[in-house]
Order: sequence, then C-alpha cells, then structure tokens
Amino acid sequence: MRPPGLPARALALAAGVTLAACTVGPDYVKPVVDTPVTWRIDYPKAAEVANTPWWKQFGDPVLDELIETTLRENRDIRIAVARIEQFAGGLQATRSQLWPQVGYGADTTRTRQSRVGTPPIPEPFSPYFTIYQGSLAAQWQIDLFGRVQRLSEAAQAQVYASEQAKRGVVLTLVAGVATSYLALRALDRQLEIATRTAANFGETKRIFELRYKAGLVSMTEVSQINSQYQQAQAAIPLFRQGIASLENGISVLTGRNPGPIPRGKPIDALVAPLIPADLPSAVLLRRPDILQAEQNLVAANANIGAAKALYFPTLSLTGLLGSVSTAFGNFLTGPATTWAVVAGVTGPIFTAGGIEGQVRSAEGGQRAALAFYQQTILGALRETNDALVGSQEKIAELAAQTQRVQALREFARLSNLRFDKGIASYLDVLVAENELFAAELANVRVLSERYGQIVAVYQAMGGGWVDLANSATPQPQGVAAASGR
Repeated sequence: MRPPGLPARALALAAGVTLAACTVGPDYVKPVVDTPVTWRIDYPKAAEVANTPWWKQFGDPVLDELIETTLRENRDIRIAVARIEQFAGGLQATRSQLWPQVGYGADTTRTRQSRVGTPPIPEPFSPYFTIYQGSLAAQWQIDLFGRVQRLSEAAQAQVYASEQAKRGVVLTLVAGVATSYLALRALDRQLEIATRTAANFGETKRIFELRYKAGLVSMTEVSQINSQYQQAQAAIPLFRQGIASLENGISVLTGRNPGPIPRGKPIDALVAPLIPADLPSAVLLRRPDILQAEQNLVAANANIGAAKALYFPTLSLTGLLGSVSTAFGNFLTGPATTWAVVAGVTGPIFTAGGIEGQVRSAEGGQRAALAFYQQTILGALRETNDALVGSQEKIAELAAQTQRVQALREFARLSNLRFDKGIASYLDVLVAENELFAAELANVRVLSERYGQIVAVYQAMGGGWVDLANSATPQPQGVAAASGR
C-alpha cells in the first residue's frame, strides 16, 4: 500500500525548493558608454525626418516601387526571418526544461519459458504467457541554481539579436537599393553625355575630312579630331557595362532574375532629402548593429551563470504511474496498477577542470562580446561623422564642379568663335571641348555622390524609418509567443 499523499508532498517539496532556488552568475548590467555631445561638424539640421521613409523625398515613384519590392521579395530578408524563427524555437525548447516533462509508453510482450529451466514449468501448465504494460511518466529537473534560467536568458537575447539582425538587413537593403538606383541614373546621364559628345565629334570629324580633301586643313587636324571622337566613343561601352551591372545587382536585390530596371526621373530632376537632426546618443538607441551587439553581450553574460551552475548539484523528480498484467482482461484494473516516485540528486566531485574550462570559456566570450559592443559603437559614431562630413563637403564640391562646367562651356563657345574667325587653331577648340566633356561627366558623378552621402547619413544614423521598412517585410511566425512578448 502506497503512503497516502506522497505525490502531493513531493510536488509541494519541489515547489518549495524551486522558490528557494538561487540563480548563480552575474546579472547583466548595461555598460556605460562615453558618447560625444555633438558631431564633429556643425551642419544645418532639418526637422525630425529620421522616422519617415526618407527615400520618398527624392520624388521618384520608380525608386519607391523598387524599395517596396525589395522589402517583399528579397531573399536575405527571408533568411533573416527564418533565423528569428530558428532562435525562437531554441528559446521555447530551452524554457521547456523549467517544467515537468510528461510522456507515455505501452507494449505487449509474448514469451515462452523453458520447461527445464529454473524454475521448471511442469505439465499441464503452458510455457507461453503475455505481459501487457502501459504507463505515464513524468520527470522534472528542478532548476535549483538557475542554470536553465540563465540558458533561457541567453536564448531570449539571441532571439532579440536575430530580430536586430533582420533590421540591419532591412537598413542595408534600403540604402543599397537607393544608392544603386542613384548610381544607375548617373550612368544613364553620363551615357547620354558621351553619346551626344561622340555624335558632335563625329559630325566635326566628317566636316574636317571634307575640308582635308579640299586642301583646307592638314591631316594633323583631322587626326586630332578623330582622336577626340574615338575618346568619346570609347567611354560609351564602359558606361553601358556599368549600367548592365547595376541593373543586374538591383534585380537580385528585388528578388528577380538579372534584367532591365525601369527608370523614373533623371538624376538632375531628383530632390535631395533633408538631413536628419539627431544627436550621437540617439544613434546608439536605434542602430540595429549596436542593439544586436548588446543582445549578444547579454547572451554571453548569461552563459557565465549557466556554466557556473554546473558546479552545483542537480535535483530531479521522476514519477511513474502504470499498469502491468498477464491478462488483457484485467490490464487496467486496480490490482494491475504500479507506480513509483524517485527523487535524485547528482553533482560533480572531480571533472579534471572540465567545468572550470567551461566557465573560463564563457567569461572569455563575455569579454569578447563587450569589446565588440564597444567597437561597434565607435564604428557607428565614425560612420555617422564620416557621412555628415561627406554630405556637407559634397555640397561644396558639387557647387564648384557646376561652376567649372559653366566656365568650360563658355570657353568652348569662345574657342569655336575664334577658330571660325581664323584667329585661333582648332587645337584650342579640342582642348576646350575635351575638358568640357570630362567636366560634364565629373559633374554627374559628384551629383550622384552627393545623393549617396545623404543615403549614407540615414544608413549611419538608423532611425524609425527602419521600423517602417521592416513592417513591410515578411514577419516570423509564432515568435511573439515563443519569446514571451
């Protein structure tokens, strides 16, 4: 006869032990970060635009559509979503160790015993018999010193880190599509300039060949013009190659096979977005890579406690309730009932430094994660400073380059007039037009870089726009429940 109330007393004991359990290892404390009060430069601050879809400020619907398609279809985002689900599943599996594990079993065994064995089975008794067994089993490993709790903290941090990794993918993709599209429109414009210039030089070459046949100019002048024409022609394949390469890259980012990309407004018709008005401390609160690095630090810190908990004993409770009978008719009757309750304690005595090695490894991982977190912050501040300086300086460079193009256009016009009047050689015209051709190409390049620096500012600062873009992407399934949110 079983002692009355034994399972109830065992559960009460387990509950009391659990409530009295302590969690070993260091609790996470957010590192103190020394951030500058302002950026290196004073720049004209716009209104708060970091929390808006800044790419729409360019005023190009095609760019907007490309980014929307990328957020829906990009494979890197889908990989990031799957990673979140993977870590959320790991968290759920880890947390399950805090609760009793219940299972069942059933089997039927048919046996023939020897008639001459020990003991022998005499006639007329049959040597054949069947045993029917069925049971419910429960096992509970009490988290006495918080090892599972620390492992759960680490798993939870990994879920959060994977979510920040996805935000980082979104940030990189939006900036990448915008930068690539701007570069594409710049190459389109440069191709137009090269094609137009080659056509003009080709017409001049035809006229001078006719003049040469009439004995009005020398072969030297014809060769100079032909060289100028070939220079413009040689630039065209280079721009076409760059255009095809960018189109292929944007296609892959949008989740499509490499191919042509639709065009919107020309690059000189786009509107430069405003620069967000934020301080360095705001960057630390929303950049995905910084938040991801901090969550990795949280996980590494929790792993120390999980490793130290191995020094302490483990308490487990096991219960079994079942039925065993040689006749199926009375298999589930009272006399066939069997049960058992087992409480066990296990702990290390000598591990040859095995646990110590795990603790040292976890502590080393925490120090590495801390240094990486600090380095990520420094990198973020540097990137933002670089982007802000670049954005400001590109404005000055673009203004100077635009004035240079205007001056060279006037120089080319005057050189052609002097040549037509016979007071200057065509060499002066060649010099002027060659410089104008190079300056026009450079002006488009600097304009593209000016827009690219603005994109870099938003990418470096992060902001609420990342969450807006992230909401338009595929979302992981079942993660909120698994992570306890």
